[in-house]
Amino acid sequence: MVSSIKKIIQAILPSWALERGLATYHYTLAKFGAMLYGYPSRFIMVIGVTGTKGKTTVTEMVNAILEEAGHKTALINSIRIKIADESKENTMRMSMPGRFYIQDLLTKACKQSCTVVVLEMTSEGARQYRHRGIELNALIFTNLAPEHIESHGSFAAYADAKLEIGKQLARSRKRPRIMVANADDKESTRYLTLPVEDVLPYSLSAQKPYISDEHGGFFTFENEKISLQLPGEFSLKNALAAATLARGMGIHPSVIRRALERIRDIPGRAERIDAGQDFTVVVDYAHTPDSLIALYEAYKKSRKICVLGSTGGGRDTWKRPVMGRIAEEHCDVVLLTDEDPYDEDPGQIIEDIVHGMTKRPEIVMDRRLAIRQALRLARTGDAVLITGKGTNHEIYGPHGSTTPWSDTAVTREEIETLVRKVTV
Repeated sequence: MVSSIKKIIQAILPSWALERGLATYHYTLAKFGAMLYGYPSRFIMVIGVTGTKGKTTVTEMVNAILEEAGHKTALINSIRIKIADESKENTMRMSMPGRFYIQDLLTKACKQSCTVVVLEMTSEGARQYRHRGIELNALIFTNLAPEHIESHGSFAAYADAKLEIGKQLARSRKRPRIMVANADDKESTRYLTLPVEDVLPYSLSAQKPYISDEHGGFFTFENEKISLQLPGEFSLKNALAAATLARGMGIHPSVIRRALERIRDIPGRAERIDAGQDFTVVVDYAHTPDSLIALYEAYKKSRKICVLGSTGGGRDTWKRPVMGRIAEEHCDVVLLTDEDPYDEDPGQIIEDIVHGMTKRPEIVMDRRLAIRQALRLARTGDAVLITGKGTNHEIYGPHGSTTPWSDTAVTREEIETLVRKVTV
């Protein structure tokens, strides 16, 4: 029924009125959904996390801290959907789904006596008003970097869509409201000046001395030394964001430390795959230039063999040569491969990436074969970095076609095969 209404709007409205018509449709749908379910967000603590990078990791870290503190939680991010003790994989390819899904999640969380819900919140979701009808207690802003530019029309429009989530916190009837923002990001001022009761900036640069490398790192937070098993400086930033919110909620620093130190891996986010090999293998979602650089720099001491996707079809064509240039500058070996071409020519996507490189790299269009080749090239102590898919479990092709896929599962299978051959 909902889909049919949208199709009718698209069919009957002229192009000049279509955008406003769809906006009205999405806004009405969001408000009606909240009303239909009885505004469940009014009866439970709701924490949102937004930004270009780190949203999923921060939601997982916040959830871990809350559970350590004794809360019964619900969670939705791009990896999974969790209510109390039940958790399932998020197969929707949306971390902020519409059609009343979030209102239904909030309702179920209340019925299961959850005390807190943690939501990953996106600019695309905000553009379709999915944040409306959600009464927030707190919001974390991680950072802002160019993404979804073609979808939003400009970087400014993308930034404004993100800020709408902050404005939703300001509209909330909850008290007190907590705004946590990364003060090292130039866009943070827009969030830190929102009219809410508690404004909590965080800054990794202010936490010196801290250490981060491919094995993990540490920083000191309110006299607690927090050691992480997750690689890279970006992991420290994500942990600091979660810790700052938790402290604002009154959670003791020792509880925060225990929770963060227990996290060994987050699926598809700098996830280490260990199947008996003598080199490092990492699967990561990195899909922006900044996130790709951050991952590569985390392994700067290693010889790097990089399987580069990160450039799906139908969006952000501007970043393709940029990603190619970054891979060439940071990696010792680059293998370009296919990733979610949708209705674009996969070969043309690859050529767009090559355009940013000074030398033509090895191109292996079959993603499994590209991973296999990277693993075969690896020597003791090397790092094989496989980017783009993360936890997405399908490859998206033309005309809406999908092929079952898992970078993690395929990589593990290929390592196990390689290790068996070496030991026979």
